[in-house]
Amino acid sequence: MTTIAGRSPETVDTVLLKELADRVVAADADSRLEVSNAMTGHLLGDVPRCTPDDVAAAAQRARAVQPAWAARPVRERAEVLLRFHDLVLKRQDEVLDLIQLENGKARRHAFEEVLDVCLTSRYYANTAADYLAPKRRQGVQLALTQVWEHHHPKGLVGIISPWNYPLTLGISDAIPAIVAGNAVLTKPDQQTPFSALWAVQLLEEAGMPPGLVQVVTGSGSELGTPIIEQSDYLMFTGSTAVGRTVAAQAGERLIDCSMELGGKNALLVLDDADVGKAVSGAVRAAFSNAGQLCISIERIYVPATLWDEFTSKFAAAAKSLKLSAALDYSADMGSLISEKQLKAVAEHVDDAVAKGASVLAGGKPRPDIGPYFYEPTILTGVREGMAAFADETFGPVVSLYRVDSEEEAIQKANDSDYGLNFSVWTSDPKRGRRVATRLQAGTVNVNEAYAAAWGSMDAPMGGMKASGIGRRHGEHGILKYTEPQTIAIERVLPVGAPPWINAGRYARVMTTGLRALKRLPGVK
Repeated sequence: MTTIAGRSPETVDTVLLKELADRVVAADADSRLEVSNAMTGHLLGDVPRCTPDDVAAAAQRARAVQPAWAARPVRERAEVLLRFHDLVLKRQDEVLDLIQLENGKARRHAFEEVLDVCLTSRYYANTAADYLAPKRRQGVQLALTQVWEHHHPKGLVGIISPWNYPLTLGISDAIPAIVAGNAVLTKPDQQTPFSALWAVQLLEEAGMPPGLVQVVTGSGSELGTPIIEQSDYLMFTGSTAVGRTVAAQAGERLIDCSMELGGKNALLVLDDADVGKAVSGAVRAAFSNAGQLCISIERIYVPATLWDEFTSKFAAAAKSLKLSAALDYSADMGSLISEKQLKAVAEHVDDAVAKGASVLAGGKPRPDIGPYFYEPTILTGVREGMAAFADETFGPVVSLYRVDSEEEAIQKANDSDYGLNFSVWTSDPKRGRRVATRLQAGTVNVNEAYAAAWGSMDAPMGGMKASGIGRRHGEHGILKYTEPQTIAIERVLPVGAPPWINAGRYARVMTTGLRALKRLPGVK
C-alpha cells in the first residue's frame, strides 16, 4: 500500500459548515449532534438534534409551500433542476470536500456522486413533462368512452437516507419527487448531514421555493417513526432489518414506500472472459468507496480454467491500490466512515480466517494512514458458518469461489437472500445477457461493475428478494411519487343496458360484440 501526500483533510471551511447547520430548524438550538471528520476522527462540525416535534413542524412548513409549487407548470419546475445541475458542476469542489470529510471516501468516488446528481437532474428535467402529462387510455366502449389518466403529487414525500453516499442518496431521490410537484421531508444520516444540506441550499439558489424541502437531523431511531407518521410516501435506503420495520410502519398508515436495502452481490467470470478486463472490473466492483456501496461486489465466482490467472492478477491489483486521506484525486481508495464500521469489517475478516479462510491480499487496518482505513482484502475458502459468507460486510472485502461450470456459478450466485446488483464478465455480450436474465438481481451489469446500470437513468434500479421493494430511476422513479387518477367520460350511451333494451337481449348483443372485438386489430 502507498500513502499519497496531498491537500490536508484538516482543511475545513467552518463558515460553510455553520451556514449549512443553521438551515436546520429546531426548537432547542442548543441541543447539538457532533459530526466527525471521517479522515481524521476529529470533530468536523455539529448540527441541531431534532425532536419528533421538530419533524412535525418541518412537515407543516413544507406542506404550506407545496400547493403553490404544484400549481406551477411542470416545465417551470424542470428549469429549476437544470439550473441546479449547472450549480453542482460549477461548485463541485466545495461538495467534494464535504463528501470526503463526512464520509472518508476517495475523491474519485466522491465525484461519482456529483455525476449521479447531475444525471438525475438532467434526466427528470427533460422527461418529467412527458411522464406527468395526461394520457389518453382506451375506453370500455371504445369511441363512446373517453378515458384520461392523470398524475397528481402525493403531497409530502419522506426520505430517510444513509451515510455511504451522502450527496447522491441525500438528494437524488428527492429530485423526481420535487419536479412531480411534491414537498420533501428528508433526514440524512446523522454522520453525514452536510452534503444533503448543501444540495438543498443549491436547489433554493436555483429557484426552488424556500421551505419546500425540509431537512431534519438526528438519529433514525428517534426520527424515523415521526417522519413516517408525517409523510404521504416514504423512500428509504438502508439495511434490510430496518427496512422491514419501516415497511411495517408505512403499511400501518396505508402509505406506499420504496426501499433499497442490503446486498451480497455476486460477480461471475465466465470461461471466455478477458481476464485483464475482468480483474480491472472486479477491483472497481469490490473496492469503490471502500466497499461501502449497496451495489458493490462481495462474492466472485471464477471458473477453474481461469482460477490461477485471475486470482494472482486480482491479488496483485488489490495490493497496488493507493490509500490516502488527501482531498485530491491521488487515492485509489479512501477510508471507512467510523470506528463502528472498521470493527464490523475486521470482525468479518478475523472470523473467516479463524475458521479456515485464507487471505490473498489485505486483511489489516491501516491506522498509519487514518483511524478508519482498512486494506482492500481478498479471501478464499470462505464457507457457510462464517459471517462473511452470507452476511453483508459493507467494506473492502471480497470472497473468491472456484466453480466448474456456468451453471454452478449461476446457482451459487442466486443462492442468497439478497438480489440487488450482479456483474457478469464475458467476451460474448449475447452470452452475458443470457446469463444475466437468469440471475436473481434487480440490476445486472455485463462487462461493467455497477455504473452502467446505475447510471442509465432511463431504466429502473432496485432490488429483488430481501434487497428492497420499488424502483428508482426511469418512469418508476417519478410516477411512484404521484397518485394516478382515471377520469372516464361516457358519451351517447351508458355502460350497461339502455332502458329501451331488455337485459337478456343486451347480454346477447354484448356477447357477439366481445367475440368480434377479440379479432379486431388494435383493440386492447
